[in-house]
Amino acid sequence: MNVQRVRAEIVQAAAHFPNIDTFTTTDGGVYIKAALQTSVGQAYVIAITFVGYPNSMPKVTVITPAVQHSMHMYKGGYICFMHPSYWNPARHDLKYVLMQAAVWLNKHEIYKQRGVWPGPSLAHAS
Repeated sequence: MNVQRVRAEIVQAAAHFPNIDTFTTTDGGVYIKAALQTSVGQAYVIAITFVGYPNSMPKVTVITPAVQHSMHMYKGGYICFMHPSYWNPARHDLKYVLMQAAVWLNKHEIYKQRGVWPGPSLAHAS
């Protein structure tokens, strides 16, 4: 993990997403928790981990309220906010990840209400 890049991206992302807290991992890395609110007013807290970052896409987990059975989630409980094959470390950063997580949460709200995931999707390993 490129800790310097992550720390710089946290500062940049905080200008757009003010509810971000940074935590240190036991191995000297960092992860964040962020509070996001959907268009229907539901507040969520997510955690973002940076294993192998920036070459590997960060993993986003919904902490509260718990999301157990939704579409576009991996077995480890991570949300599929974008297909991993689309991840490009030269174009994507933490701000992008937070924006995509916010989109995923809004789609999740629609899925809860209607039972149908809005928008296109690609098959991925679960």
